Amino acid sequence: MAKTNKNDIQKGVGLHARRVIAYVVLIIISFFCLFWFYIMFINATRSNGQLQSGFTAIPSTNLLKNWNNLVHGTLPIWFGMFNSLIIAACSAVLCTYFSTMTAYAIHAYEFRMKRFIYPFILMIMMIPTQVTALGFIKLVTKMGLMDSFIPLIVPTIASPVVFFYMKQYMESALPLSLIEAARIDGSGEFRTFNSIVLPLMKPAIAVQAIFTFVSSWNNYFMSWILCYYMGNYYASYRKYGCRLGEYGLYSSVSWGDSVTFAWCYWGIYWENIFGNKGKTKIYY
Repeated sequence: MAKTNKNDIQKGVGLHARRVIAYVVLIIISFFCLFWFYIMFINATRSNGQLQSGFTAIPSTNLLKNWNNLVHGTLPIWFGMFNSLIIAACSAVLCTYFSTMTAYAIHAYEFRMKRFIYPFILMIMMIPTQVTALGFIKLVTKMGLMDSFIPLIVPTIASPVVFFYMKQYMESALPLSLIEAARIDGSGEFRTFNSIVLPLMKPAIAVQAIFTFVSSWNNYFMSWILCYYMGNYYASYRKYGCRLGEYGLYSSVSWGDSVTFAWCYWGIYWENIFGNKGKTKIYY
């Protein structure tokens, strides 16, 4: 009996030690992840001269001045932000919806060449955007779509990375028996997808929507090539802020981006974790 109690105590001590080590490691990693956001905030509060003089961990007093120069500068910042929001939001919605639909088709249906389509789509992931940029520009020019939002939004529908993530999530979260039960009850294919599959895929859709939104927002390469007047001025201003020597404005914009995206991440995380409690019924 005494030997058993001693073994239990040793196991408890070992578990406690592993837990302490895990918390220490997580605290260290969190510190290094958040430290750069703090540095970004510090840089946003400093002037160009202060930034060039060296590093300091103490905030300065130029935050409001930098923002005032940014808003009242020569570039149309608010117009560019509005353009960025339209492009990024439309890209996120279309990409997640159609990628989920593609993954559902390969997951739920049996057809010829199915075993070859999946690896073929994965092979496309290895092709960089810069490789196909020249041919894409020629195609857009012939179609008369230069200097418009269409070539920045429509191509995001075909996203092999999002498709791969959705397909992997369906393997564990979407049993085929549920789809068969919906068909037996008379549910159509589109209604099954929109009313049953999409609610079950909500966590994966939220994650990929964030990634797609951020990726489209930071897509400087294609926006600079395809847009001349209606381009993403906000992104271009961030991109060339350092070249113009306006390091304080560049840091201010980057800090604003980080805060905005942090709130988006937190809101979607809160909805996925705490907003779905008790919502287990599926209607179709």
